[in-house]
Formats: sequence, C-alpha cells, structure tokens
Amino acid sequence: MSTAILTGQPVPGSSIEADLRSLGFDLRTAADAAEAETLLAEVPGDERVALVDARFVGHVHALRLGLTDPRFPLAGIPGAVTAQPAGRQALTRAMARENSAGGGTTLVDSLADRILTALDADGTGVHRPELGSLVAAVPADPQARNEARQSVADVDDEAVRLKSAVKARDGFFTTYCISPYSRYIARWCARRGLTPNQVTTASLITALIAAACAATGTRGGFVAAGVLLIASFVLDCTDGQLARYSLQYSTLGAWLDATFDRAKEYAYYAGLALGAARGGDDVWALALGAMVLQTCRHVVDFSFNEANHDATANTSPTAALSDKLDSVGWTVWVRRMIVLPIGERWAMIAVLTAVTTPRITFYALLIGCAFAATYTTAGRVLRSLTRKAGRTDRAAGALADLADSGPLAQGFAEALKKPARRLPGFTAPVIALLGGLAVVLTAALTDFGGPWPVIATLGYALTSGLAVARPLKGALDWLVPPIFRAAEYGTVLVLAAKADVNGALPAAFGLVAAVAYHHYDTVYRIRGDAGAPPAWLVRSIGGHEGRTLLVTVLAALLTASQFKVALTALAVAVALVVLVESIRFWVAAHQGGAPAVHDEGEPA
Repeated sequence: MSTAILTGQPVPGSSIEADLRSLGFDLRTAADAAEAETLLAEVPGDERVALVDARFVGHVHALRLGLTDPRFPLAGIPGAVTAQPAGRQALTRAMARENSAGGGTTLVDSLADRILTALDADGTGVHRPELGSLVAAVPADPQARNEARQSVADVDDEAVRLKSAVKARDGFFTTYCISPYSRYIARWCARRGLTPNQVTTASLITALIAAACAATGTRGGFVAAGVLLIASFVLDCTDGQLARYSLQYSTLGAWLDATFDRAKEYAYYAGLALGAARGGDDVWALALGAMVLQTCRHVVDFSFNEANHDATANTSPTAALSDKLDSVGWTVWVRRMIVLPIGERWAMIAVLTAVTTPRITFYALLIGCAFAATYTTAGRVLRSLTRKAGRTDRAAGALADLADSGPLAQGFAEALKKPARRLPGFTAPVIALLGGLAVVLTAALTDFGGPWPVIATLGYALTSGLAVARPLKGALDWLVPPIFRAAEYGTVLVLAAKADVNGALPAAFGLVAAVAYHHYDTVYRIRGDAGAPPAWLVRSIGGHEGRTLLVTVLAALLTASQFKVALTALAVAVALVVLVESIRFWVAAHQGGAPAVHDEGEPA
C-alpha cells in the first residue's frame, strides 16, 4: 500500500487525484503544512508515502517515474516528492523543519518543492528521473496552467513510455531486429498483469526446450533449436523492457535475469554437444572451451568495471580517443558488434545451428569470442596503463572477493605480506599469470595420472597467495581474478581431455558450470551492494586454488574411469552447496525488502 498526501488548494477539473489512484496510491488531503506533517506521521513506516501539490499538471508517466520507482529511497519531480521506508526519516525531518519555518500556515508555494530543496540542503540523495519531453509542473496562475495543459496534450505519454522501455545502450542486432517489436510484447504483458520474473522464467524454459531440440541431433531438431533460441532472446529482451515500462524492478528479478542468461547459454552448449554425440562427433571439449572462454571474458569485464567503479583521476588518452569515436555514429555500432554482445552472439549461434553442424558452430563461437576478448582486454589494458587512477579500498575489496581465494591461498597471503610489500606494483598479475600457466601447461604436457600437475598446483597456490598478499590497487591488478578463472577452468578442461574416457569431458563441463555459477553469483552480489558470499561458503568449496589442487590430486590417484566419477560427484556437491546458499540469500534479500536494483550492465 502507498499513500499520497495532496497539499495545497485543489484545482477544479484537475486529474491529479485520478492519476494518483491509477498508480496505486491511497489519497489524503492537507490544507496546510501542519496538517501535512500530521498525516505523514500517521502513515505506517513500512509504506511508501508521497507529498504531491494539488496544483500539479503533468503526464501520468512523469508521476510514475517520480513516485513509483522502487530502486530509490527518495525521489522527486517538480511538485511531488516520495520516500520509501529507507528514506522516511529524512523526509520527516525535512517536513518538520519546513512546517516550523512556515508556521503551519496555509500553503501558497509548493510544499513538495520546498521539501525537495530542504533534502538537497541536507545533502540527502534524491533521485530525479530524466523526464525528457514529459511535463511535470506546478503552474502559478491560470495562464501558466493552460499552457502546461497544452504541453501535456502535445506529447504522447504512451509513446514516450514505450521508447523509454528500451535499454539506452544495446547491440546492433538487439536494437534493430528485436526491440522494435519486443517493446510491444512488453506492453502486452504489462496490460495482462504479467511480471518481469514470469517473462524471465518463460525465456529460460524456451531456451531449455531449444537445448533439448539441439540434443536430438537431427536437422529438424537443429532448425527448431535455432528458432527457439531466438524466441528465448526476444523474451529475454522483453523482461527488461517490461521492468522499465512498468517500473517493476526487484533484487530477485535482477538476479534471475542475470543468472538465467548464463544458464540458458551454457545449457544450449550442452545440448549442441549431446546432439553432435548422437551423430558420432564428440565436441564436448569445444563446448567446455566455449564456456571457459565466455566466462573468463565476463570476469575481465566485471573486474575492470569494479576496479574503476569509483576510481579517482579516472582518465586516459585511450579513454579520450574512445569518447571521440563515440561522436562518429558508425564507429559506435562497429565497436559494439565486434565485441560479439549477447544479441549478435545468440543470433550467430542460432543461424549456424540451423544450417551447419555443432562443430562448425563452436568453431565460429570460439573464434568470435577469442577476438572479442582480445580486443576488449587489450583496450582495457591500454586504458589502465595510460592513466593514473587512484583505486579505493572498496575496489580492492571487490577484486579480492572476485579472486575467490580459499584457505590455502589466504594462508600463503598472510605469511607473505611482508615480502609482498617490497615487490613492484605491477607484479600481482604477472605472478598470478606465471603460476596459472605453470599448472595448465604441466597438466597438458605430462601424462595423465602423473604427480607433476599436483606439484605445479602447489606452486600455483603459493603464487596465488603472493598475488593477493597486498591490496589489489595496481594499474593491472584487475587482471588477477580472470587469470585465476582461466587457470582453474583450463586445468579441469585439460585433465578431463587427457583422461580420454567417455563422460570425463561432460563431467568437467558440469563442474566448471557449477563453479562458474558461484563466480557469477559473487559478481551479482557485489553489483547489488550485498557484499561477497559468506566466508564459510568459499572455504567449504575450497577456493579456486583448493579446487584446482583437488582435481589434480584426483587425477594423480585415480584411474581415468574413476576420475570421471569423481568429477561428477564434485560437480554435484559444488552445485548443491552454491545453489542452496545462493537461492537462500536472494530470496531472503527479496523478502527482507532489500533495495530493488536494475543493472543495465554491458551488452555481453
């Protein structure tokens, strides 16, 4: 339930009361500031409350943007201010001060606007949505009121609402091939009471059916899989557009959207691999390689963004060049397409699935993603080397959380703190890279079952600890988490391939998928300002170096067939632990009224 307190003298013929009721507000009226303060105190503290000037003239969607967005504790537009429970205390203080200053007299100017000014003076963050061509005003006289009403009539409220439902920054395929009609699907869903979470779930189900069609291994199945994958992507765009159209943002919804994207893509890879196997072609190594490459690429994005989220002096000649290129229209689309964002990537996968073979599809995917990863990583390295950004403790903490260090690495880090202080600032990623390369190359160049990968992994645990022994504030320290991901996933891939037994690579695919889920979940918690997963979870699943050591020990002690079984059991165990904790956390956050989030993110 939400309550709106109308302040000031009502205006004959005004639609403000009907507009507020259409947005779900229960109405109260106040003749002066003292009565408004009394009514505000009567509204339960766990409800949204709004102060709206009775003379307000504007679009309904302007009111919707200003008064119903769940992401912000305090928000306002001209003539209206609102507070959720988290912002209620600040609103109450500002109201009391304005009432005292005005002596409780009948309102002449806008109380809501005075409250907004008082909140700004307090340094309280108040969200003011971009209204664009939408009108929101408190006219001072009849002539101004008539002019404002004419401005309202001149702008199509619904057209603006539909346009704003589309993400501001998206890929070429999504912008020109999906969004022109998916926005209307979003409106259709809104008018029938469907929620973004329901559409997100429908997208997941559609993608899983597509994966099942691909797993049949028939040409008809591959064609159906390609069509259904595109349909799933249309629904994936629709859920976000529905959230923006109806302002139905939630913590749980943001997590579901991000998590299901990865689940859909990786389930589809598995479906392609199963379908190829039915035709006698084993492409599980390619499927796992594609998942490893895509996940590491995402970790590069996440780490770089977190490292520079609140960096100071965050400029460079490379960034300036990029900004200059943004002013040349065609270069924007070229640069967005060559990074193979999710729209282009899924379109390519769908078309290749329908007309070629899984092997060709994976080759194209690996080549495209490798080029995209090289391009984006090189650009970010150049940006980092050509600017002198001062990174904060928060950024260093986020990178440490993304590193996913277990007890072994943390123990070495504690022991090596003093020597680490004497190392140059650029050494953390170099040390991490050398240790990671050593373990992957040793596993690749020695026979399966030998002791050398175990020895190399012990060295990897040592170098991992040294890499994170001091805060990750160096120019390239954001590379440490993706290097750790590549080392762990690459070792699992190489050992499963070296086992050369049916089922080892699918088991490795399952293990990497479970661990990757944990790493994505860590990212989404950090992005939602919810902190990293609990320390007990990281310890219980060993950290990146602990899991890598366990896999190499299993390979050394077991036969190839036993290794396959062990990988399967490990995948199931990790999946159960991380899924149960993740679901518990996000559901609890949603039920506990955590601030709603909506992360536009990168189109990857």
